[in-house]
Amino acid sequence: MLAIMTKKNSKIDSYIKNAQPFARPILKKLRAQIHKGCPQVSEDIKWGGPFYLYKGRILCATMAFKKHCALIFWKSALIKKEKGSVAKDQLKHLRRISSLEELPSDRELLSYIKLAMHLNEPTTKLPSREMRSTPLKVPNDLMSSLRANPKALATFKNFTPSRKKDYVFWINGAKTDETRERRIEIATDWMTQGKPRNWKYEEKKKKKR
Repeated sequence: MLAIMTKKNSKIDSYIKNAQPFARPILKKLRAQIHKGCPQVSEDIKWGGPFYLYKGRILCATMAFKKHCALIFWKSALIKKEKGSVAKDQLKHLRRISSLEELPSDRELLSYIKLAMHLNEPTTKLPSREMRSTPLKVPNDLMSSLRANPKALATFKNFTPSRKKDYVFWINGAKTDETRERRIEIATDWMTQGKPRNWKYEEKKKKKR
Protein backbone atom coordinates (compact mmCIF):
# COMPACT_ATOMS: atom_id res chain seq x y z
CA MET A 1 0.00 0.00 0.00
CA LEU A 2 1.33 3.43 -0.97
CA ALA A 3 1.88 5.93 1.83
CA ILE A 4 -0.41 8.95 1.78
CA MET A 5 1.52 12.17 1.29
CA THR A 6 0.21 15.03 3.38
CA LYS A 7 0.49 18.54 2.09
CA LYS A 8 1.35 21.22 4.61
CA ASN A 9 0.50 24.88 4.22
CA SER A 10 3.44 27.28 4.49
CA LYS A 11 1.13 29.90 6.04
CA ILE A 12 0.76 27.65 9.07
CA ASP A 13 4.56 27.32 9.27
CA SER A 14 4.68 31.13 9.43
CA TYR A 15 1.89 31.26 12.01
CA ILE A 16 3.77 28.88 14.31
CA LYS A 17 7.07 30.71 13.75
CA ASN A 18 5.48 34.04 14.73
CA ALA A 19 3.66 32.66 17.79
CA GLN A 20 4.86 33.25 21.35
CA PRO A 21 7.86 31.00 22.28
CA PHE A 22 5.76 28.93 24.73
CA ALA A 23 3.14 28.30 22.02
CA ARG A 24 5.42 26.98 19.25
CA PRO A 25 6.05 23.47 20.65
CA ILE A 26 2.36 23.11 21.52
CA LEU A 27 1.23 24.08 18.00
CA LYS A 28 3.86 21.80 16.45
CA LYS A 29 2.79 18.88 18.63
CA LEU A 30 -0.90 19.38 17.86
CA ARG A 31 -0.18 19.68 14.13
CA ALA A 32 1.86 16.46 14.16
CA GLN A 33 -0.86 14.57 16.02
CA ILE A 34 -3.58 15.84 13.69
CA HIS A 35 -1.59 14.61 10.68
CA LYS A 36 -0.86 11.30 12.41
CA GLY A 37 -4.50 10.71 13.27
CA CYS A 38 -5.81 11.96 9.93
CA PRO A 39 -3.23 11.41 7.13
CA GLN A 40 -5.67 12.84 4.55
CA VAL A 41 -5.98 16.16 6.38
CA SER A 42 -5.50 19.44 4.50
CA GLU A 43 -4.45 22.75 6.02
CA ASP A 44 -5.71 26.29 5.65
CA ILE A 45 -5.69 29.65 7.43
CA LYS A 46 -9.16 30.90 8.38
CA TRP A 47 -10.07 33.79 10.67
CA GLY A 48 -6.34 34.34 11.19
CA GLY A 49 -5.58 30.87 12.59
CA PRO A 50 -4.62 27.33 11.45
CA PHE A 51 -7.55 25.14 10.41
CA TYR A 52 -7.45 21.44 9.50
CA LEU A 53 -9.96 19.95 7.07
CA TYR A 54 -11.05 16.41 6.23
CA LYS A 55 -13.30 15.54 3.31
CA GLY A 56 -13.67 19.28 2.62
CA ARG A 57 -15.09 19.95 6.08
CA ILE A 58 -13.45 21.59 9.08
CA LEU A 59 -12.03 18.99 11.45
CA CYS A 60 -10.45 21.27 14.03
CA ALA A 61 -8.49 24.48 14.56
CA THR A 62 -5.43 25.39 16.61
CA MET A 63 -4.86 28.95 17.81
CA ALA A 64 -2.23 30.75 19.86
CA PHE A 65 -3.09 33.58 22.21
CA LYS A 66 -1.02 35.72 24.56
CA LYS A 67 -0.78 33.16 27.35
CA HIS A 68 -2.38 29.98 26.04
CA CYS A 69 -3.16 27.87 22.97
CA ALA A 70 -6.45 26.29 21.96
CA LEU A 71 -7.40 23.13 20.11
CA ILE A 72 -11.00 23.47 18.96
CA PHE A 73 -12.88 20.56 17.40
CA TRP A 74 -15.55 21.83 15.02
CA LYS A 75 -18.10 19.21 16.05
CA SER A 76 -17.22 19.33 19.74
CA ALA A 77 -20.88 19.17 20.79
CA LEU A 78 -21.25 15.82 19.01
CA ILE A 79 -17.95 14.53 20.43
CA LYS A 80 -19.20 15.35 23.94
CA LYS A 81 -22.44 13.46 23.27
CA GLU A 82 -20.47 10.46 22.03
CA LYS A 83 -17.86 10.36 24.79
CA GLY A 84 -19.73 11.83 27.76
CA SER A 85 -18.72 14.02 30.70
CA VAL A 86 -15.01 13.17 30.55
CA ALA A 87 -14.83 14.56 27.03
CA LYS A 88 -16.70 17.67 28.14
CA ASP A 89 -13.98 18.46 30.68
CA GLN A 90 -11.10 17.55 28.38
CA LEU A 91 -12.36 19.54 25.41
CA LYS A 92 -12.83 22.55 27.70
CA HIS A 93 -9.27 22.13 28.94
CA LEU A 94 -7.96 21.87 25.36
CA ARG A 95 -9.11 25.45 24.78
CA ARG A 96 -6.57 26.74 27.36
CA ILE A 97 -3.23 24.95 26.95
CA SER A 98 -0.18 26.68 28.41
CA SER A 99 2.44 23.91 28.10
CA LEU A 100 3.06 20.52 26.48
CA GLU A 101 2.56 18.88 29.86
CA GLU A 102 -1.08 20.00 29.87
CA LEU A 103 -1.92 18.02 26.73
CA PRO A 104 -3.74 14.69 27.13
CA SER A 105 -1.91 11.51 26.18
CA ASP A 106 -1.24 10.85 22.49
CA ARG A 107 -3.74 8.00 22.62
CA GLU A 108 -6.51 10.25 23.97
CA LEU A 109 -5.74 13.01 21.52
CA LEU A 110 -5.77 10.60 18.57
CA SER A 111 -9.10 9.17 19.69
CA TYR A 112 -10.66 12.65 19.49
CA ILE A 113 -9.14 13.26 16.06
CA LYS A 114 -10.44 9.94 14.73
CA LEU A 115 -13.90 10.56 16.13
CA ALA A 116 -13.90 14.02 14.52
CA MET A 117 -12.95 12.32 11.22
CA HIS A 118 -15.84 9.89 11.60
CA LEU A 119 -18.24 12.79 12.15
CA ASN A 120 -16.97 14.42 8.94
CA GLU A 121 -17.57 11.32 6.80
CA PRO A 122 -20.35 11.94 4.23
CA THR A 123 -21.91 8.59 5.16
CA THR A 124 -22.11 9.38 8.88
CA LYS A 125 -25.63 10.23 9.98
CA LEU A 126 -25.67 13.34 12.13
CA PRO A 127 -28.50 14.70 14.31
CA SER A 128 -30.66 17.35 12.69
CA ARG A 129 -29.29 20.91 12.64
CA GLU A 130 -31.78 21.92 15.32
CA MET A 131 -30.64 19.11 17.60
CA ARG A 132 -26.90 19.86 17.26
CA SER A 133 -26.88 23.64 17.17
CA THR A 134 -25.31 25.33 20.19
CA PRO A 135 -25.52 29.01 21.15
CA LEU A 136 -22.62 31.13 19.95
CA LYS A 137 -20.60 32.53 22.85
CA VAL A 138 -19.98 36.20 22.10
CA PRO A 139 -16.91 37.62 23.92
CA ASN A 140 -17.75 40.10 26.67
CA ASP A 141 -15.46 42.80 25.27
CA LEU A 142 -17.10 42.59 21.84
CA MET A 143 -20.59 42.67 23.34
CA SER A 144 -19.70 45.72 25.48
CA SER A 145 -18.55 47.56 22.36
CA LEU A 146 -21.72 46.61 20.47
CA ARG A 147 -24.01 47.68 23.31
CA ALA A 148 -22.38 51.10 23.23
CA ASN A 149 -23.36 51.38 19.57
CA PRO A 150 -27.06 50.54 18.91
CA LYS A 151 -26.61 50.41 15.10
CA ALA A 152 -23.76 47.92 15.35
CA LEU A 153 -25.68 45.83 17.90
CA ALA A 154 -28.76 45.72 15.67
CA THR A 155 -26.63 44.60 12.71
CA PHE A 156 -25.00 41.85 14.75
CA LYS A 157 -28.33 40.58 16.07
CA ASN A 158 -29.71 40.37 12.51
CA PHE A 159 -26.69 38.46 11.18
CA THR A 160 -26.93 34.75 10.40
CA PRO A 161 -25.02 32.46 12.84
CA SER A 162 -22.21 32.00 10.31
CA ARG A 163 -21.72 35.76 9.93
CA LYS A 164 -21.64 36.18 13.69
CA LYS A 165 -18.99 33.45 13.87
CA ASP A 166 -16.92 35.26 11.24
CA TYR A 167 -16.51 38.21 13.59
CA VAL A 168 -16.13 36.17 16.80
CA PHE A 169 -13.40 33.92 15.35
CA TRP A 170 -11.57 36.89 13.85
CA ILE A 171 -11.51 38.67 17.20
CA ASN A 172 -10.62 35.53 19.18
CA GLY A 173 -7.77 34.88 16.73
CA ALA A 174 -5.91 38.06 17.76
CA LYS A 175 -2.49 37.26 19.23
CA THR A 176 -2.14 40.38 21.40
CA ASP A 177 -4.48 42.51 23.48
CA GLU A 178 -3.69 45.48 21.26
CA THR A 179 -4.65 43.57 18.10
CA ARG A 180 -7.82 42.33 19.77
CA GLU A 181 -8.86 45.84 20.80
CA ARG A 182 -8.20 47.14 17.28
CA ARG A 183 -10.25 44.33 15.72
CA ILE A 184 -13.16 45.02 18.06
CA GLU A 185 -13.02 48.70 17.10
CA ILE A 186 -12.93 47.84 13.37
CA ALA A 187 -15.71 45.26 13.75
CA THR A 188 -17.95 47.74 15.56
CA ASP A 189 -17.35 50.35 12.88
CA TRP A 190 -18.11 47.91 10.06
CA MET A 191 -21.26 46.66 11.74
CA THR A 192 -22.38 50.27 12.26
CA GLN A 193 -22.31 50.43 8.46
CA GLY A 194 -24.20 47.12 8.22
CA LYS A 195 -21.17 45.27 6.90
CA PRO A 196 -20.28 41.59 7.47
CA ARG A 197 -16.72 40.59 8.35
CA ASN A 198 -15.87 39.54 4.78
CA TRP A 199 -17.60 42.49 3.05
CA LYS A 200 -14.53 43.31 0.91
CA TYR A 201 -14.41 39.77 -0.48
CA GLU A 202 -18.17 39.78 -1.11
CA GLU A 203 -17.93 43.08 -3.01
CA LYS A 204 -15.12 41.74 -5.20
CA LYS A 205 -17.17 38.64 -5.92
CA LYS A 206 -20.14 40.75 -6.99
CA LYS A 207 -17.97 42.80 -9.38
CA LYS A 208 -16.70 39.64 -11.09
CA ARG A 209 -20.25 38.51 -11.91
